[in-house]
Amino acid sequence: MFKQLSRYWMCQLGGWGLNAAITVFFYLTLSIRKVEHFYLIILISVVLGLLSTHLMRIVIKHYKFLEKPIRNQIISFILITIVFSIIYACADVGAEKLFGLRGYVDPSISLLNELIRSIINSFFILFIWNLIYYTYHYVERNRKQQVDTLKLQSLVKELELKTIKSHINPHFIFNALNSIRALVDENPQRARNAITELSNILRSSMHAEKLETVPLVRELNIVKDYLALEKMRFEERLTIELDIDENTLEQPVPPMMLQTLVENAIKHGISKKINGGKIKVISDFVNDHHELVVQNSGQLSTLISEDGFGVKSTQNRLNLLYQGKATFDIKNLDADTVESRIIMPKNIL
Repeated sequence: MFKQLSRYWMCQLGGWGLNAAITVFFYLTLSIRKVEHFYLIILISVVLGLLSTHLMRIVIKHYKFLEKPIRNQIISFILITIVFSIIYACADVGAEKLFGLRGYVDPSISLLNELIRSIINSFFILFIWNLIYYTYHYVERNRKQQVDTLKLQSLVKELELKTIKSHINPHFIFNALNSIRALVDENPQRARNAITELSNILRSSMHAEKLETVPLVRELNIVKDYLALEKMRFEERLTIELDIDENTLEQPVPPMMLQTLVENAIKHGISKKINGGKIKVISDFVNDHHELVVQNSGQLSTLISEDGFGVKSTQNRLNLLYQGKATFDIKNLDADTVESRIIMPKNIL
C-alpha cells in the first residue's frame, strides 16, 4: 500500500501526522486541563490541513507560480499563504462550532477573536508548509538544470567523438587524398585548396571549442569545406546550392549540428543514387524564428543510418539547449527529396 503512495502524499501524511503527534505530546505532558473531544478536534484539524494544503498545491501548479520570476514567486508565496490561512481557520473554527466541539474555548473570547487567533496559528503552519514546498521545487529545478547541463556536455562530447571518428575514417581520408592526388598535376591550385579544406575539417573536429553554440557563419565555413571535398569526389553527380540570409550569419547554432545533417544527407542520400543529386542548405528567419533547412535528393528510408545517431543527437541537443522551444523534423518533401528542418528561437543580437 505504502509503495503505491507518491512521494508527495507520503510527505503530506507524514508532515500532518507529525504535527498531530507534537500537539498530542504537549497536551499530554503540559496541559493543565482536560479538553473534551480533544482527539476528534485534532483529527478534524489534520483532515482540513490535508485538504487545504492539497488545494493550495493545485492552485500553485495551475497558475504556474513556481515558473515565474523569483520576485513574483515571493509575492505569490505570501499571498497564497494568507488566503489559505483564512480558509483553513474559517473551516476549522466552523467545523468545531458545527459539531459542538468549542466547549474548551474561554467564553470571554469572542468568535471573531478566536477566528483571528486561529488564522495566525494556521498562517505559521501553512507558511512552513509552503516554505518546504517552494524550497524543494527550487532545489529540484536547479538539480534538473545541472543534470541537463551534464547531459548536454556529455552529448556534445559524444557528438564530437562521433564526428571525429567519421572524419578520420580511413575511407573518408582515402577518398579525399585520392581526389587531391588526381588534381596535383591537373590542377595544382585546386589540390592546394583541397588540402586546406581537409585540414580545416580535421582541425575543427579535433579542436572543437567546448561551447554550447557557435555563430552560424563558423559552422557554414566547415560545411562549405566538407561539401567542396565531396564535390571533388562526386563531380557532376553533386549539385550544391546555398540559400543563406546574411542576417542569420551571426545567429548562434549548436556546433557541428548543421554539418551532421549535411554529412548524413551526402552519405545516406546522394551517395545511394547512381546519378547523384542535389543538396541545398537554407538559413532564414521565419515567424520570428531561425530556420535551418537541409534538402537533398533521396528518400527518408535510405537517409537514416542504422543507429539513427544524426537524427537522435540533433533532437536531444535541441531539447536540452532550448528546453522544448526548438523543433527538428525530417520528412520526404516529395518523391525524390528529403528535408531536414530545425526551428530555433531567434536570438536578438
